[in-house]
Amino acid sequence: MNAKRVVVVTGGASGIGLGICKLFSENGHPVAMLDVQVQALEREAAALRAGGANIIALKADVSSRKEVEEAYAAVRRSLGPISIVVANAGYSRAEAFLAMSQQAWQQMIDVNLNGAFHSIQAAVPDMVEHKWGRIVTISSNAAQWGAADRAHYAAAKGGVIGLTKALARELAVHGITVNTIPPSLVDTPLARRGAAAGEVPPLEVIAQHIPIARPGTPEDIANACEFLCSDKASYITGQEINVNGGIYM
Repeated sequence: MNAKRVVVVTGGASGIGLGICKLFSENGHPVAMLDVQVQALEREAAALRAGGANIIALKADVSSRKEVEEAYAAVRRSLGPISIVVANAGYSRAEAFLAMSQQAWQQMIDVNLNGAFHSIQAAVPDMVEHKWGRIVTISSNAAQWGAADRAHYAAAKGGVIGLTKALARELAVHGITVNTIPPSLVDTPLARRGAAAGEVPPLEVIAQHIPIARPGTPEDIANACEFLCSDKASYITGQEINVNGGIYM
């Protein structure tokens, strides 16, 4: 990826999103970090700027179209037209299906699926105008083989995969590729909190069931994301790129 293009990463303040922000900024791209975690957002953005990165940090709840559009307007003012979107923002929570409230279901859909919709649709006009764009969604292995006590999350991420494939077909004529990375076990603060709360086994225990016997890292996901957003990946679209150590094939 030689050209320096404006990158938006949602959920960029921690975990996978932060790893993606770091890699793109290290390679000289202007990066907008969007997140609802204000303190983490400001702290991580400051650290990246101290290393010479061209970073802006913007608070935005991706489930709100208004907040996404306001953040994107700030991105365009500060950095220019948006060329790359990594729709990463999301969350997961263990809830038994029979005990799941409609509110819990709707919130999971609003953040994980509607958030991807807002984050992508609000940026696509820039890509269409310049006849070049890269979109990567971060879905989940939960959508590929199910997840007990996370029906809402699996359904939302399954929707993200479907959205990715539909957009790949629709936007190809504009020079835009759309792909998804569905991670499995990734060593992030969110995963560590889930293990500490007893929602999932310790990461090291889960890793014993992975052919490459370790948890993934944010850097693993970021490396694949960077390739998909490069000119070298111009003939790859509508694909699920399984960066998961071989746990799902």
